[in-house]
Amino acid sequence: MASRAAASTRKAYASDFERRVDEVNVSKSHLNHLVMNYLINEGYQKAAMNFAKEAGIQPHADMPAMDERINIRNDIHCGNIQLAIERINCLHPEILDTDPSLHFSLLRLQLIELIRKCTSTPDGDITPALEFATTHLAPRAPGNASFLEDLERTMALLCFPKDNLAPPLAELMDPALRRRVAAQVNETIMEAQGMAKEPKIRSLIKLRAWSEDRARATRKGSELPPLDLGLDIGTVDQPMTS
Repeated sequence: MASRAAASTRKAYASDFERRVDEVNVSKSHLNHLVMNYLINEGYQKAAMNFAKEAGIQPHADMPAMDERINIRNDIHCGNIQLAIERINCLHPEILDTDPSLHFSLLRLQLIELIRKCTSTPDGDITPALEFATTHLAPRAPGNASFLEDLERTMALLCFPKDNLAPPLAELMDPALRRRVAAQVNETIMEAQGMAKEPKIRSLIKLRAWSEDRARATRKGSELPPLDLGLDIGTVDQPMTS
């Protein structure tokens, strides 16, 4: 009987919570601006312009700068790292000078692309990769243990067949690494342009997840229904809001 009563209480509490969530009114204008912010942040320029026209709102974005962000992202996704670096230096010359970690990540990605190219055939010449590593990465590594470890792991790609790499090395050849570096570059450029590096809608999702985790730490909060949005929101440390 006690367990049945407890289950009934949990169900009632969950229903009350869901009712309160449903009662929160969010204006269409607010939702439109959240969508627009996401499209601009992620670089979907055509979609942003079409949505702005349909929703009757002003995109409030520097479209030429947005074009450059898109070009840089596409260059990195395609493995054209040198061109991406040149575009970054033209758009914001100070970014790579003031962010050694990001600069090293780009240079290491460029080295990986050189290794990919020179190991594409059995008799490929690895000299360009060795020279690039010696000139551009080796001088940066001694003063940073993380840089040194990353460089050593990258150079190990030259020692093993590319079709039989251990998981830590195979990760370096995975296109997902390009996407991660491109995302870091995009965030850094947006910060340099005075914009939030993360879409507001993602920050709100993280805020809700964090709030519900905090609530579940209480006695009644443990009865909250699970939050399952089907999204990868990473950790739920207390998010920064603006």
